[in-house]
This record gives sequence, structure tokens and C-alpha cells, in this order.
Amino acid sequence: MSSSSRCQPPSWPSHIQYINVPRYHPSVPGPVRSFLISGTNPAPQKTPISGPSTSLVRVRYITEPSHPARGQNGLFAVRKILPRSHIIDYIGEVHCQDRADSDYDLSLFRSADGDNVGVDASVMGNEARFVNDYRGIRSKPNAVFVESRTSQGELRMSVWSSKDPIQKGDEILVSYGKVGGAPE
Repeated sequence: MSSSSRCQPPSWPSHIQYINVPRYHPSVPGPVRSFLISGTNPAPQKTPISGPSTSLVRVRYITEPSHPARGQNGLFAVRKILPRSHIIDYIGEVHCQDRADSDYDLSLFRSADGDNVGVDASVMGNEARFVNDYRGIRSKPNAVFVESRTSQGELRMSVWSSKDPIQKGDEILVSYGKVGGAPE
């Protein structure tokens, strides 16, 4: 399925290109790209290629005055999501560059040769780019980032529900890690 074969979700921001499969930047060396696409050391989880991500989630503009991301978007469950379930893959541009200015760059893999591979959804990505940090919203995250391989073998960063179900209408929230030097 090409990235243009699925329509972008309603109210998608015009300055972000919607894609549903990763784009590989030229900075990713050939051997690293081959490992990412069809590596021989599969991660513990195997997930299907992302189906229609809108089946579980919806992007919504946040208007609640007390929400830390007020005036921005968040990712919300459109139906109950069972514990420890794959929600969506984090899709963006896969690269081997330093992108310190991006708020949407996740670490995916570090090769034995020292190549750091990231997935950056700052200018192109899918709904997962709108997952927010739990701090200031809930006492703990209801979802986690998990490195996993698709059933076709491609390494991806995915969002999974944690040990409790996520109710319809709940915002899907992860931990961004240590923030401002505070322990996680």
C-alpha cells in the first residue's frame, strides 16, 4: 500500500504531510536500511503492518484550559482498547542525522557501527505524532512506545496500550522520558 493510497484523516494540519509508511532519508546507510526493513534479529513483538489507524484512534484539537497541550492536538481512542494491545505505529522519516530541534524525533535503533537511527514526524507522519506526554494530565501513562517488527520484518516504533484498558474517548498518553532533569 503506498502512502498516498489512504486518505489523510479529517482536519489534518496542512503543514504536515500525511504518510502511513515510513520514508527513508538518504542518510540511512544501505546495510542499516536493509536491517531495518528485513532484519534477521526480530524483536520480541511481531505486529501486522499498520491497518487503518483510524480504527482505534482519532486526532482531536485540545481545548481544555487545564491541559498542558491546550491549543494543540492529541490522540484519542475511538473505542475501548484492550491491555497490551498494538495501537498504532509511529510513522515518519527514518534518518541517521542529528535532529535536536525536532520535538517529533524518536530513537529507533543504534547499529554496531554507531549509526543512530531515528524516526522524525515533524514534517511528515501519521496520527501517532500527536501522542502527548502524560504529565499534567494523568497520574501515569496509559500507553508505551515499543520497538517491534511488522509481520513483514520491518523494524518500527509502535504505541501499545499498557496493563490497563484505554476507554473510548480517553487520550492516549505516553511518557516522553525524563523531563527537565526530573526522574521519570
